[in-house]
Order: sequence, then structure tokens, then C-alpha cells
Amino acid sequence: MVFSNFNRTFVACVWEESPSVSIKGIFPRNQSLFFIHMVYFCYIDESGTPDIPGNTSHYVLAGLSIPVKYWKKCEQDITGLKKKFSLEHAEIHTGWMMRKYLEQNRIDSFENMNHAQRRHEVEKIRKTELFKLQKSQNKHQYKQTKKNYRQTHAYIHLSYNERITFIQEVATLIGSWTFARLFAECINKIHFDPARARQSVDEQALEQIVSRFEQYMKIVSKSTKDGKIYGALIHDNNETVSKKHTALMQKFHHQGTLWTSIEHIIETPLFVNSELTSLVQIADLCCYSLRRYFENNESDLLDRIQSRIDRKNGKIVGVRHFTESGCPCIFCASSP
Repeated sequence: MVFSNFNRTFVACVWEESPSVSIKGIFPRNQSLFFIHMVYFCYIDESGTPDIPGNTSHYVLAGLSIPVKYWKKCEQDITGLKKKFSLEHAEIHTGWMMRKYLEQNRIDSFENMNHAQRRHEVEKIRKTELFKLQKSQNKHQYKQTKKNYRQTHAYIHLSYNERITFIQEVATLIGSWTFARLFAECINKIHFDPARARQSVDEQALEQIVSRFEQYMKIVSKSTKDGKIYGALIHDNNETVSKKHTALMQKFHHQGTLWTSIEHIIETPLFVNSELTSLVQIADLCCYSLRRYFENNESDLLDRIQSRIDRKNGKIVGVRHFTESGCPCIFCASSP
């Protein structure tokens, strides 16, 4: 299978070995493989801001890898859970779902209403609030409130406890995918020195994810004695990030990373709309779970997905916490 960017989506095609087929530019240089036995997708998303100091203490970049043959199963699993909560057409944005919507508390017997009634009552309060802010001429608050309402609109038929339950069930689902592997770089920006690192926060994070994903596929290739194993990075679309990460990946293909040469990752990251790609939304949940653990000591979601973190001889190798020495977190304590 090979992949190419097309209208900001990816296309998967099976190529049989043939002298008439040309895939120049898809694989790293000096490779002439035309048939690939196995492809892995690594879905990538971020949580927190890479800016220093920014408004978060940590920046997390995470990638969830699955063999392509399980892609449909994963999509079906997610769709089934969404249907259970009437979220068939909604994007799973964990941070927005885990917030409390104060207007729901102003509605009498909200819990006893059906979904349509709940949505109607919440929308009525929100419209009234937006009209009030428009008249007040407070443009900043109006703009921010409008954004908050837009981001949470898909979830207003669910109570706070129902939204928590949904996210917990998704996390438990991820934990059940024995074929999946989670990689992440979690950077405590208080202890990050760009001058010493000679790269930015997000550049270090991407290099770490790429290195671990590559090393994982090398191990799989060696253990299965199958040299024709390749992976593709699938990233939430962001114009600024896409240009930067594309250039970095091109550099990695030519020079390798600090840790490894790139032999199994094809092309540059494929940037997709997370609203249309469920597994990028799942990567978002993984990022959120990790950052909440480091910043708020919340472990419920992380405990549910922890079994998917890549390990070697029982030691965590898929997730690193970049911070001060002596950190007591489960990742620093488990470092090989």
C-alpha cells in the first residue's frame, strides 16, 4: 500500500510488482519495493501549546499506531459508541466534552428531558446570552462565548456525567485494542531550553514520535522477518504545523533523526481534517489524558489506555516525560 496527498485526504492503493509501475517520490531514496506486506497508520495529535511560556505547563504530542488491517474495526467500534450517545456526526474533542456547560444547570429537570428537549432548552439560553453580549458591545467576550458555544454544540444534549461516561468508554475501548501502540513526547516547558536543545518544543516532540514509531516497525520487521513493513503518519490538519512538520520529515528521510535512520516511514505526514477522521480524534483523547495526568494528577483516563503504551521487557519506551530529574511520575520511574 502507498499513500498520497489528494485534496488534503489520503488515498490507499495496493500496488503489484510491475516494471510499468512507478512510485518515485513515495518511498525513501534507494528503495524499489512495489508490494508492501503490512502498513501501519500512526495518527498524531497534540495537546497544550508549544509556545514558551504559553498557557500550559506541558506540551504533548502523541501518536496512536494501528495496523491498516484493523482500521475498519476501529472505525466501527468508535461509530458504535457514538451511536449509543447520539453522537453519530460529532467530532470527539475530549477537552470540550469534559467541560461543564453552566447553562445546563439553569434548566429545571434537565436530566429527565429527552435529547431533543435538552438541546432546545440549551440553545434558547445560549441565543439569549449571545444577544445580550452583542448589545453590551463587549466584542471580546461575545467572540469567546460564541466560540465556546460552537465548539460544544454537538454535545449539549448530554449531561456532564454522560459526557464523562462517553469519554471513559472511549478510553476503555482504546485500551482493548491489543494491536495498537501509543507513542508520546510529553515536555515540561519549564525545564526546556531551546538554545540547549537546538530545536523548538514541537520539533523535539515530532523527532521523538518519528523515532519511536520507526524503531517499533524495525522491531516488528525483525520479529516477523518481513522487510516490507511501512508506516504512514496521519496528522490533524493545521496549515502552519503542516509546513513545518513536512520540512522536518523530509530532513529526517535524508539525515535520519538523532536516534535512528528512517527506513519504514513513507513520505511526509498526511494532514487530514480531524472532524472527518475518527482515529485522529482518538489521538486527541490520548494527548488529553497524558497532559491532564502531568498537569492535574488525573489518572482515570490514562489508566484506561495505559496498556497500549509501547513497552520493551516490561519497561515503558513509547512515552517519555521530558522534565527535571527525580520526577516521580510513572513514566520517569519506568524509564529504562
